[in-house]
Amino acid sequence: MARNDSEPAKRGRGRPPSAEVRRRILETAAAVLRENGVSEVTFDKVARRAEVSRMTLYKWFRSPASLALAAFEDTYADSLRPESSGDLWTDLRTHLREFVANLSEPGIGTMVAGLLGSAQHDPALATEISDTYTRPRREGATELLRAAQERGQLPPSVDVEALVDQLWGACYARLLLPEGTLNEAFADALVTNLRALTSPH
Repeated sequence: MARNDSEPAKRGRGRPPSAEVRRRILETAAAVLRENGVSEVTFDKVARRAEVSRMTLYKWFRSPASLALAAFEDTYADSLRPESSGDLWTDLRTHLREFVANLSEPGIGTMVAGLLGSAQHDPALATEISDTYTRPRREGATELLRAAQERGQLPPSVDVEALVDQLWGACYARLLLPEGTLNEAFADALVTNLRALTSPH
């Protein structure tokens, strides 16, 4: 969910503190990102709307795409790690539903798709996305699944890394490809199918 800071920060005399400036930059970039997409997050546009210099942006962000990613992570991204209740099927259903709900929010999926698309021809951005967005979430998912293996809820033969690709990757596939609908029913179906395939027959 997007954050809504309705009360503007109060400024005293002189130069505003760097934390306040960075906050204003990220909020401005997030607004541009949601309104116009990744390609429209430019240093010129954000600097003008945030009332800061372009040099300030260059000081903190490697590129406009890097700024767009930081703004997305700060404002729109879902939580990093799934919590564990001790029951794998409840945990998977809960987290996949939350993941799908986040990607299905108006504008969020488009932003994620735009960032992933930009990363295809920007290796540095791809590394940043991995470091700040995909890998931390992947690590949380693998921890959840490995703990379930230790409890005997998943067979030891299951390749946990591949299973993360099958579950969360299927959601990204629904996001990026025109076939199928990305919704709660799809998240539930992924869990139901996995449980059926891994249950003793």
